[in-house]
Amino acid sequence: MLPSLVFYCQHSVGTGHLTRTVALLRHLRARFDVTFITGGALPPDMPGLGGSDLQKTVQLPPVGVDETGRMVSRDRRRPLLRALAERRRVLIDTYHAVKPHVLMIELFPSGRRKFLSELEPVLEETLCGGAIRPIVCCSVRDIGLSHDDQHHEYDSEAARVLGAYFDAVLVHCDPSFARLEESIAQDVQIRVPVYYTGFVHDPNQAVPRRLRTRPGSIIVSAGGGLFGETLLRKAIEAHAWLPAGSRPPLTVIGGPLLPEDGWRRLRALARGRPDVDVRRSVPNLVWELSQAGGSISQCGCNIAMDLLHSRVPALVVPLGDDPRDEQVKRARRLESLGALRVLSNSDLTVPRLAAEMISLLAFRPSAMALNLKGAEQTAEIVQQLFEQGVVVGTQGSERRGMSA
Repeated sequence: MLPSLVFYCQHSVGTGHLTRTVALLRHLRARFDVTFITGGALPPDMPGLGGSDLQKTVQLPPVGVDETGRMVSRDRRRPLLRALAERRRVLIDTYHAVKPHVLMIELFPSGRRKFLSELEPVLEETLCGGAIRPIVCCSVRDIGLSHDDQHHEYDSEAARVLGAYFDAVLVHCDPSFARLEESIAQDVQIRVPVYYTGFVHDPNQAVPRRLRTRPGSIIVSAGGGLFGETLLRKAIEAHAWLPAGSRPPLTVIGGPLLPEDGWRRLRALARGRPDVDVRRSVPNLVWELSQAGGSISQCGCNIAMDLLHSRVPALVVPLGDDPRDEQVKRARRLESLGALRVLSNSDLTVPRLAAEMISLLAFRPSAMALNLKGAEQTAEIVQQLFEQGVVVGTQGSERRGMSA
């Protein structure tokens, strides 16, 4: 009988956190009886979801954040306060029903602090004694938002919460590329073990043996698509800007979260353009990238891994221009390694993007030696932590609450 594991993931805006979590679940399920708790709505058209990967899924009343950062309910039947109350109840009931040997929480407390009220009761339960205290792990991506001295209090509180409730931090990154301490205030110390797993990449996104069967084509994508319409639209407009004889075949992937009105606008722009193919989604993006001559995208963690895995010549346009932003930092580091080209968001104009399209097809990325086996190694690390660290007996029940 496999030991039980509960994995909590709250994707609030895009699909990156969810995509990475599903890739982890595929490997964890070979070693644990996994219950997946999701706090965001599962996109029905998102590639990779479904089948055995999401068995034993607990869907909390979905909430997220809007463009201003304000928390909102994603279920019209439930006002926000009702949704939050139901989430707290379902979460604690699931914890008691499963009695997990391992509890994994994605991003919190480094992020997702808006969900403190539902996570605090569960974390307190891990300290309340019983036959087995679960191993508690924090799962975080490669690069976080850099915090300056003004955010010292935030980082200090995150470090305190980690020390109070968590047994390990799993950083899904190659430490030669980025380290956790680069994203926190300098004098804040993390006092629990930190494990670098390597980058997480979806094992189902296989690369074919034969590459570049469409060497003159370009694929444009924007992750889930929620904030991608501007890039996708300007790519179609830039393509039309080029002389008719030098326009590469263009595939534009809207994404499952692109709002319906934005999707209609993209389709209208591409109407009557046989060299522009607009799709809502594709089943295997890495496969598509590996056949293309170029890629234009943002630079979230998952698409960055897709680009490295497929070895496609790539131009990335980070979502913002703040040098502390994780997309900007990731893009500039990969650019310095020769892995891709970068166009700043502030420089995203139709003429500039048209010129970049032509340059992109002649670009040859440098080979990377980064560890992309993070999903497999995460499962191995978690199993080792379980085998070595489950404490039988009672735990001290001193109450160590968290501050928002």
